Amino acid sequence: MSFQNKTVIITGASRGIGKAIGLKLAAEGANIVIASKSVEENPKLGGTIFSAAAEMEAAGGQALAVQCDIRFEDQIQNVVDKALEKFGGIDILVNNASAINLSPTEQTEPKRFDLMYDINVRGTFMMSRACIPHLKKGTNAHILNLSPPINMDMKWFSKHLAYTMSKYNMSMIALGLAAELKKYHIAANALWPKTTIATAAVNNLLGGEALMKMSRTVDIIADAAYYILSKPSTQCTGNTFIDEEVLANEGITDLSAYAVTPGGPLFNDLFV
Repeated sequence: MSFQNKTVIITGASRGIGKAIGLKLAAEGANIVIASKSVEENPKLGGTIFSAAAEMEAAGGQALAVQCDIRFEDQIQNVVDKALEKFGGIDILVNNASAINLSPTEQTEPKRFDLMYDINVRGTFMMSRACIPHLKKGTNAHILNLSPPINMDMKWFSKHLAYTMSKYNMSMIALGLAAELKKYHIAANALWPKTTIATAAVNNLLGGEALMKMSRTVDIIADAAYYILSKPSTQCTGNTFIDEEVLANEGITDLSAYAVTPGGPLFNDLFV
């Protein structure tokens, strides 16, 4: 399936995985709507919606930067309205924006809990809800959530219950929408990495430079997303994909090019 002139909304696309997916699809001629909060650069994180838009246009696509905090419905609706105004429709939604806090329950402050639920769960749900009427008119319409397989091993609940619940909710949204929207030929899937990915979240929140060196680059997720979104929406829906498996199904088994440290050890991500 061609991405030429397809319109893709990506939440959290000013940096990291969201931006990488945007760059990959922009290189295929897609219109990318960057729905993120960053309009001024944070030195610890890097990137703004405007710098990301410039990179995507340089890659070969068209881009629209719209400041958006997905906790607020009016900002979500503004993204949708601006996308329709500039590009005339919506074909793909990538729910990438996410908040992470790996505290045990006693140390999970209400505001941290609420932030994860407002972004990961409610934001994903409401963004999807706002896009569905337009995805119904889209070409090979897809929703892709960046969330894990629902692994009920208790070790994923014992250390960071609130975060685990919020990410599993994102996957439940994908599975639920796959069933609900099948009759409209809209696909919904989830995608998650086998290993940690070298992003600001990994560097600043999870394991610093040491974990970055045991991670893969964002390109592996971008490539996996590309293959999922290329599939017919009538056939490829209701899955919780792992990036390695997606690439293996495309005949790509040598993943050494994605390693931050060539030939070095890799660290498995959460939930796998």
